[in-house]
Amino acid sequence: MNINATLLGEIMIVFILVVGVLSYYLGRRKTQTPILAGLLGLVLSIIPPFGLVYLVVLVLKKDVGSTSETVSG
Repeated sequence: MNINATLLGEIMIVFILVVGVLSYYLGRRKTQTPILAGLLGLVLSIIPPFGLVYLVVLVLKKDVGSTSETVSG
């Protein structure tokens, strides 16, 4: 089976877009700057292992809005 440059380019574009959207989605929950998180995911996913590592870091990061402080008094 031959894989030509067009097919490889299409696969890369789809991968970059998927990682960018996932980075934005995770960035909304895990950071205060989701647009920056999405853009960073787009840029890092040009080299696929970097994009995957970035997604793992975002998944393992604690949620920003989940710290509900209870006031005891």
